[in-house]
Amino acid sequence: MILRPLVQLLNRTSLVLQIAIGLVAGIALALLAPQATDEVGFLGTLFISALKAVAPVLVFILVASAIANHKPGQPTHIRPILMLYLIGTLAAAIVAVIASSLWPSTLVLHDAATGTTPPGGIAEVLKTLALNVVDNPVNALLRGNFVGILAWAIGLGIAIRHGSDSTRAMFADLSHGVTLIVRVVIRCAPLGVFGLVATTFADAGLKALAGYAHLLIVLVGCMLFVALVINPLIVFSQIRRNPYPLVFTCLRESGVTAFFTRSSAANVPVNLQLAERLGLHEDTYSVSIPLGATINMAGAAITISVLALAAAHTLGIQVDLATAILLCVVSAVCACGASGVAGGSLLLIPLACSLFGIPADVAMQVVAIGFIIGIVQDSAETALNSSTDVLFTAAACMARDKA
Repeated sequence: MILRPLVQLLNRTSLVLQIAIGLVAGIALALLAPQATDEVGFLGTLFISALKAVAPVLVFILVASAIANHKPGQPTHIRPILMLYLIGTLAAAIVAVIASSLWPSTLVLHDAATGTTPPGGIAEVLKTLALNVVDNPVNALLRGNFVGILAWAIGLGIAIRHGSDSTRAMFADLSHGVTLIVRVVIRCAPLGVFGLVATTFADAGLKALAGYAHLLIVLVGCMLFVALVINPLIVFSQIRRNPYPLVFTCLRESGVTAFFTRSSAANVPVNLQLAERLGLHEDTYSVSIPLGATINMAGAAITISVLALAAAHTLGIQVDLATAILLCVVSAVCACGASGVAGGSLLLIPLACSLFGIPADVAMQVVAIGFIIGIVQDSAETALNSSTDVLFTAAACMARDKA
């Protein structure tokens, strides 16, 4: 009986407000009692683990169910969404190259990064993606290989479309059941954010990032410019009305959680629930959201471009227009393959550095710097990537409904 008023209060309070309270409480705990953050940090670890555990199963069941129960003539809008993903990622790379040229960053290079191996070229990135597509489905679920999960879910969904009505109904029921579990996990987001923020601020604080302030300003500035200027322009081209209410909704309800979970895969359940609240077509968002978590990587394109150009500026290498254009294309292509490479976007920096003839050992020093500033860089990058998945899906659906 005592817990009932508390439960009612939580139900009346928006999840975003609860997350904001958890954020402020986490910062306060880190500043006032940093020694206590080890205990509450378990809440953040538990939350991320729960999201990562449910996300592969959710994607597999939802995609397979959506395709299996798809009726001929129903709109899916996948093709325009893919085009928006491509345009957004390429535009982000262009913004990063221009910003790095206007405000060049230089780095202090000394110790090379060890223990990591970057891909040898774009061909290797594409090979990794191809191998992930044909991965064993059980292994794909265990490793969170969303490329493989998508491939098997699409194949199984197409096969089940020709099955009995009861089989299709079973997958629809499974989809609803997994979605219910996801809702329960997401309701724990305020506690998860509280634990994540407390440990992050207690471990690193802001002083540890002071030496890389300029690089961070360029990186985060590019991501904010893309989120608040480029993406709204792209959305406006689709819906032909003020895009900012939709942009801010996606940033607030998807970007905030992605910022602290620092995982596009872990944020897939959050995005799917947001897409449902926006009233989008389930047949569309159940495929486009997990697909976006795999290939829609505007933030990764910015990271690769800015850090590669920072290495070039540090070594005094002149970047001509042709090379800058090539870097934009390479960064966009590499960003799309970032999720298929261990280490994400940072380990693709040596590939971009190779355009300028920068040796691998020097490039790996840049990777090491990337890991140092990763607390902010990776959080902002994930927030941009993940919120854009929902944004472009919503824009495509609204544009088709309007037509």
